[in-house]
Amino acid sequence: MTQIQKKAILTSQAPQPIGPYSQAIQAGNLLFCSGQIPLDPVSGELVGSGDVEAQTKQVMENLSAVLKEADCSFDHVVKATIFIKSMDDFPKINSVYQNYFGEVPPARACVEVSRLPKDVLVEVDAVAVLN
Repeated sequence: MTQIQKKAILTSQAPQPIGPYSQAIQAGNLLFCSGQIPLDPVSGELVGSGDVEAQTKQVMENLSAVLKEADCSFDHVVKATIFIKSMDDFPKINSVYQNYFGEVPPARACVEVSRLPKDVLVEVDAVAVLN
């Protein structure tokens, strides 16, 4: 079998992994970003308790930091998945999320789940294509 060349991406500008995973993995020209939750990267504390818009903003800022560490940006994202605690929050999440993408937003899925890590309200992961 052929060994896949992969590189872990890690930045102190996003929350450190709380389990056995990488913030992102680069494989060839693809970047697979792990789900980000609304933790402050310095303190590790939850941001925006009960405020889905504040949590979404922190999630997107954390994801931005991971993308930047891999020398790319939201313009490189081709697929995202949003995991939310309540579909009732979809309009609020969407209003924040859309500010991070240009004219051609990525493909995405949005899934309501029963529970997220640390009982947050939103988590986002992404796949990007590198130059």
